[in-house]
Amino acid sequence: MENKQNIKLRIPIKPELLRWARERAGRTVESLEKAFPKYAQWERGEAQPTLKQLEHLAQTLHVPSGFLFLEAPPEEPLPVPDFRTMPQARLSRPSPELLETIYICQQRQEWYRNYLLSTGETSLPFVGSATVKDDVNAVAAEIRARVKLDIQERNIIPTWTQALSRFIDQVEQIGVLVMVNGIVGNNTHRRLSPEEFRGFVLVDDLAPLIFINGSDTLSGKTFTLAHELAHIWLGESGISDARLDAYPRETVEHWCNQVAAEMLVPMTVLEEHYEPGNELSQELSRLARIFKVSSLVILRRLFDAKFLDWNAYKQAYEDELQRLRAYERPAKKEEGGNFFHTLSRRVSKRFAMALISSTLEGQTLFRDAYALLGVSKTETFKKFAQEIGVG
Repeated sequence: MENKQNIKLRIPIKPELLRWARERAGRTVESLEKAFPKYAQWERGEAQPTLKQLEHLAQTLHVPSGFLFLEAPPEEPLPVPDFRTMPQARLSRPSPELLETIYICQQRQEWYRNYLLSTGETSLPFVGSATVKDDVNAVAAEIRARVKLDIQERNIIPTWTQALSRFIDQVEQIGVLVMVNGIVGNNTHRRLSPEEFRGFVLVDDLAPLIFINGSDTLSGKTFTLAHELAHIWLGESGISDARLDAYPRETVEHWCNQVAAEMLVPMTVLEEHYEPGNELSQELSRLARIFKVSSLVILRRLFDAKFLDWNAYKQAYEDELQRLRAYERPAKKEEGGNFFHTLSRRVSKRFAMALISSTLEGQTLFRDAYALLGVSKTETFKKFAQEIGVG
């Protein structure tokens, strides 16, 4: 009689669930066969995995293992409205990386909202204070004043990285959490694609949260931050790609883009600095350095100011877009090189300080704090607390 210890329990998993999980992760059958030699047979229903193999497969495909035991593939709609203007992004299934990033941010926002309620904080007056019928220039000026965004100061800041960092700090000062990350949590093997999304915003009257895809370019991150601020003023949560060529039917995105462009490049200031006698590409680069924005934003503002007609604008836009694609690549590594500095940007320094303070005061469990920060070691937690000046 065969030794019972040598019998491996096989799990009867429906092939359609395996296919759904694989496609959800963007994997092919061939890409899985090295780790799972019989995967093709599993998906055809000709063989079944062991429990250990199934757990390993779930980890590989970044899917909760419980999903593989369901009767049918689950629906996984985006938990926030989809304002993206790229057709391929809207028609395709959201990636596991995007979904998990939204879930992580929702958990952090829920904790932070409860924390603020426990400390007696009241609603932020600017959340939902505008509508798409409001004057773009007036709303942009109000946001700029609220966050103390000084165009002259941005001009003298040495680098684009420093300008973005300053902008983030200013936004956090008014009570908005800003999280910048190019990966899922702290997992460097799971990058976020700016082709899928550039950012999203979770609007809340107490704890609004902006997430910026850290894999995007520096200029892209800056415009996304301004764009998502406009969403907060509208009171509209959503995921976006913050493109300057948003389709006209996307009323909200078009309005937010206009507000963001005016916020970063006020028309009156642009007119003061613009030198029409210069060659256009040189002028775009010069103005981009002054305002610390993409040359595409400058180009759009020159069109808005009627310095360019439609045909000249479209041709210049295509030429500049091609130049940027060849020159400005998305970031390949996290900003700064210091893990603790990077972590404070990934989770929001404002959020981290509140969470660590609450934990050290005994109001939040250490295990919950570790989970929200994405760390697992006490030593890492202590060093992070020291890095951001808590404890």
